[in-house]
Amino acid sequence: MRSESVGPSAEQGHSVLSGSFKIGTLLGIPLYVHWTFWVMVAWFMFGPLVSGNTESLASALRTGGFVLAIFGCVVLHEMGHALAARRYGIATHNITLLPIGGIASLERIPEKPVQELVVALAGPAVNVVIAGLIIPAVLLTEGTGAFGFSPASGAPDGVATLHRAHFLASLGLVNLTLVVFNMIPALPMDGGRVLRALLAMGTNRTRATTIAAAIGQVIAVGFAIVGVFAGNLLLLIIATFVFLSARSEAQAEQVRSVLIGLPASAAMLTRFQSLRASHSVSHAVNELLAGSQQDFPVLADDASGDDDAAALIGILTRTDLVRAVVSGNADQTVSSVMRPGCDTVNEGDDLQIALEHVQATTTHKHALGGCPVIAVVRPAASAGAADYRRIIGIITPDNLSELVLLRGRTARPRAGADR
Repeated sequence: MRSESVGPSAEQGHSVLSGSFKIGTLLGIPLYVHWTFWVMVAWFMFGPLVSGNTESLASALRTGGFVLAIFGCVVLHEMGHALAARRYGIATHNITLLPIGGIASLERIPEKPVQELVVALAGPAVNVVIAGLIIPAVLLTEGTGAFGFSPASGAPDGVATLHRAHFLASLGLVNLTLVVFNMIPALPMDGGRVLRALLAMGTNRTRATTIAAAIGQVIAVGFAIVGVFAGNLLLLIIATFVFLSARSEAQAEQVRSVLIGLPASAAMLTRFQSLRASHSVSHAVNELLAGSQQDFPVLADDASGDDDAAALIGILTRTDLVRAVVSGNADQTVSSVMRPGCDTVNEGDDLQIALEHVQATTTHKHALGGCPVIAVVRPAASAGAADYRRIIGIITPDNLSELVLLRGRTARPRAGADR
């Protein structure tokens, strides 16, 4: 449970964002594009298209191609993060393109500061390589004039118009810009991750994260101020994402530090009622109103018992239950409105590792209707027919939040305390 960097190129580890569509796979990593990305491309193409000149269509296509080329470099940037993480045994579930950049969904962030430093630097290093290939080649073949330098001022033209003069020269400069921007020491951007890794070499990771997140939020406020006075909407959007993501990063690290060393059983709700697939939504409503339970494990009708882990087919959440009632589907079966694809953990599993595993394997399913609740299972003591894997509890977001809150306020908490 953590939140990654957000920026023109970012490293985010969780899920496929709602509204994203798969466009392919690169080196085994699925590539997704959020629908707002295409809106941005269309926006950039709109100006040249309605300019009224005789080459408006060609200009619009060139502009669109330039934007796509930039984001091609962003994909390579994210692949740099992904391949560096793969070196340390950390999988990348997907890469998603947004108008503000890319997000690499890593399985987890490296625990060792040196490893996080390598992963954070790998993305900008890709942009350095791209610029290092393009810029010298353009200089050798066409000289400084290709970069639009003014003889009078020595300053380059704006990147927004430069690509009309020389596509590759502009792309090289944009890659240098991506390096500079991403290395701003504002968590969760790459520079903030570098800062956190360096700080963690001299202190613990939690304190390093707190410091790096605070610096990130201060820089985000600076972005916002500049954006307001400059009338730059994109900078305001980036500032908002950086500020909120830095806070989320710090909170996630606090949660991680609290959960270290706890078994999965420490966070489970032990008093729960399960439902059968053929039960009606009305029956589930009665169970909801009869007690304090909000989420219900759903078992197949042929389950050996109300705690048969092998028969678990989904979770019915309070949100989905209420939605079904409001939609007039109270007579439907719970199996038609539940969230399928649930995962389980054993009671003695390390809670932090278990949550990371479940998050890595079900977050994408959750974005598409998967399970927000984890069933805690006690393995069978023998292979006998009467001895099956039992569900002994469920871990819900609310229960987990309560555990973090209570342990966070306890000076010397007792691991595995009864809930």
